[in-house]
Amino acid sequence: MRRVLLKLSGEALGGASGAGIRPEVLEHYCTEIREAAAQGLEVAVVLGGGNLFRGAALASAGMDRVIGDRMGMLATVMNALALGSFLTRHRVKNRVFAAVAIPGIVDGYERNEVLQTMAEGQVAILSGGTGNPYFTTDTAACLRGIELGVDAVLKGTKVDGIYSADPKTDPSAQRFEEITFDEILQRKLGIMDLTAIVLCQENDMPLIVFDAGMPGALTDLACGRPVGTKVVHS
Repeated sequence: MRRVLLKLSGEALGGASGAGIRPEVLEHYCTEIREAAAQGLEVAVVLGGGNLFRGAALASAGMDRVIGDRMGMLATVMNALALGSFLTRHRVKNRVFAAVAIPGIVDGYERNEVLQTMAEGQVAILSGGTGNPYFTTDTAACLRGIELGVDAVLKGTKVDGIYSADPKTDPSAQRFEEITFDEILQRKLGIMDLTAIVLCQENDMPLIVFDAGMPGALTDLACGRPVGTKVVHS
């Protein structure tokens, strides 16, 4: 692979609790990104914000959904700034962008500028989702991946691929080495929201789901070694 987009959930940054930002988790991701970048891989990262803010409970209590989604977008900016700071400490050049610029804090997303940043060997951290309510950060990751012409969208999770059922509750769950987008939709596996899956499917964008906590996984993927589950066309 030459260029990838790595999607990490906000909950992943919170460690076992899924809340807050755990320094040791950031250290792990920085090490993984640094080693992959050392192989010549161009990396963009999209982060979720669920470790800092989840609007579902407040929405059910009456909060305006648009306001809640905006707060979630701001949470992803906070996560992006944290990752960028840790990458800098690891001597990995990086630049944080947001779907909507926050003057004095983070630059606005502009495709050509992000491509130039990546071509210069810097990690591009993309925050703020798509900048619109009602769209998840998974959808934002797939959209940005397509715009940037990456070789694959890499979705980091807490399991080592896609299973036919939840392996934590179903010991008989089957792990897939490879699966098609149609199979995911037919089986209703729910690894990403429908919009994200269809975006990748319609734009022939490979998707790889892998265990982001596994040491060396990102480097293995960069070198073409089989890791996790690859989602492809029929």
